[in-house]
Amino acid sequence: MKHQLKFCSMLLLTAGAALALSACGTRHVSRDISPQGVAGEVIFPDPARIVLKGGTFPNLGDLRLVGPGMTKDQLYQLLGRPHFHEGYVGVREWDYLFHFRKDGKIITCQYKVVYDKDYIAQTFHWAPASCADLLAEAPPAVAEPVKERTFKLSADALFEFAKYGAEDILPRGREELAAIAKQLKDADEESIRIVGHTDRIGSDASNQLLSQRRAQTVREFLVDRGVTASAITAEGRGESEPVKDCEDQARDALIACLALNRRVEIQVAASSAR
Repeated sequence: MKHQLKFCSMLLLTAGAALALSACGTRHVSRDISPQGVAGEVIFPDPARIVLKGGTFPNLGDLRLVGPGMTKDQLYQLLGRPHFHEGYVGVREWDYLFHFRKDGKIITCQYKVVYDKDYIAQTFHWAPASCADLLAEAPPAVAEPVKERTFKLSADALFEFAKYGAEDILPRGREELAAIAKQLKDADEESIRIVGHTDRIGSDASNQLLSQRRAQTVREFLVDRGVTASAITAEGRGESEPVKDCEDQARDALIACLALNRRVEIQVAASSAR
């Protein structure tokens, strides 16, 4: 025994800590450890025999990296030196006393690493066994799905034909916009996009300008009624996104046929209600 103690002391003085621990850490509290690193009976040491008084609070991320095939040096880097002292040579087990914080309480667990004949970690044990659940990855936070809404308004119901100013908004359109403004004012909106569209009657340039002006007028209407200005953008897309195609025909008939293309859409993305 004196020779073993002297050998261990020399290791501690002349070799790295991990190397010393491979010869001076815990040996075999468990019974019938096979060459493959499987214990016939897993036995945990009495916590009162701990050498590293009080144990430690391990890093869960490091613990999750532990697995079969690791060397003692690798385990030492992740978990530190074993906390118990049960032998000097032929070390086949390392034992730890770990503490974890959960729900405002401290949970204490014993943890055992069992090595094969070549001193490679192979099996791992917890006492109580339920402590293994502490290593389970926390489920990723699930972001609340973005709620999307689109209000589609007929431009003919909002404005006189070819008009775009606030004074040109028709009574029916004013009522619809007021109702929408009330909804948007009472919600926590991330973004509100107002998009104006026209039919294909007229030039591309004039239709683009008309759609932009109508979208801007709707934006100003909503802001005047309490909707957050910074949340609202307005854009015109002219005749570029028709929802209905009509053959060439008499002007009045064509205007009626293309009515669905003359529209204003209010696209809303909201995270949650207030």
